[in-house]
Amino acid sequence: MWLKNNPRPDYNYQKDISGCGLAGIIHRQRKLIPGSEIVKSINLMNDRGNGLGSGFAAYGIYPEYKDYYAFHIMYGERADIEGVERFIRENYEVAKIERIPHYHVSSIVFHPRLRRYFVRPKKDRPDREVAELSDDDFVVRTVMKINVEENGAYVFSSGKNMGAFKGVGFPKDIAEFYGINEYEAYIWTGHNRFPTNTPGWWGGAHPFTLLDWSIVHNGEISSYGINKRYLEMFGYRCTLMTDTEVMAYLFDLLIRKHHLSIETACMALAAPFWKDIERLPEEEKMALKSLRMVYGSALVNGPFAILFAHSKGLVGLNDRIKLRPLVAAEKGPLLYMASEESAIREICSNPERVWSPRAGYPVIAWLEEEGTGITAELASISEGASLRL
Repeated sequence: MWLKNNPRPDYNYQKDISGCGLAGIIHRQRKLIPGSEIVKSINLMNDRGNGLGSGFAAYGIYPEYKDYYAFHIMYGERADIEGVERFIRENYEVAKIERIPHYHVSSIVFHPRLRRYFVRPKKDRPDREVAELSDDDFVVRTVMKINVEENGAYVFSSGKNMGAFKGVGFPKDIAEFYGINEYEAYIWTGHNRFPTNTPGWWGGAHPFTLLDWSIVHNGEISSYGINKRYLEMFGYRCTLMTDTEVMAYLFDLLIRKHHLSIETACMALAAPFWKDIERLPEEEKMALKSLRMVYGSALVNGPFAILFAHSKGLVGLNDRIKLRPLVAAEKGPLLYMASEESAIREICSNPERVWSPRAGYPVIAWLEEEGTGITAELASISEGASLRL
């Protein structure tokens, strides 16, 4: 539920004990997959949620606006829509503003107002302080500004040619509400949320996004406090009252800002134990010790399984003890990952390969390079085991 006077709830819901479910699909040759596939997959794990949140992320859904950032914004009843849109028009070239299509669902009694904006940062921004920022940095600054200010608005998606669709309800409800079956994408992720220690509300449902990064997560991040304080040193603001938010921002910081490879970023977040590092050859031992010392505050503690999608591919990652389930399967150019094998077989009855990824080692699937047809390396699947600094 969305509070009438404030987009962020100030009380906790009565919760049923349950678990989280997640699912993801990627077609490495960029062929479009109907939304009905991810809906069928995540719906099979309905008993892993309790109706307090679910959502989807889809890549390749806005080809006509692929060079524009797609802002998906939720507004509460008393939101300052005029002020938010004035800021956007002052700082961005606006190609289109529209209501995010959604439908009446009997189980969803109340929901925020939903709009999307296809925008590009202006070169002559009125605020001199941000005039020299890159487009991506300026978009991040915009997301933080809107989400932190008391304007009743929340940007829940801000990438190019992708979008997040989420809210309070079971996956079936949210899929029907947003008309997910009407979309086609070459990467899909879905989530069935059980809020572990955080309230269930529209902005707090998964996925969590920033630019083209999106995260769905099963588990609990006990290092949220130190991760949050670390991110705030770099200008990120965590406002959504949920542990998973830090994951999206950490990947943005480590990969986009600090230029780490995906394998290395995953190794920083799910670092090997010190006892295992000590057994490694000297060169690798020193590299991992340095990584753990430099990024100690980015280390994610607690049980987790995540799917991390971005404009170039899909990544699955477990914590180092594998306290949450994650299963992967492959068939031709398609890779599937989910909390349960049954959720994969619901949409792929005869996969060529099914496996349980190793704890702490990412499964990385790359899209082929757009327009080239090259699939050998760029569209490969790997289980990252090496450190690349």
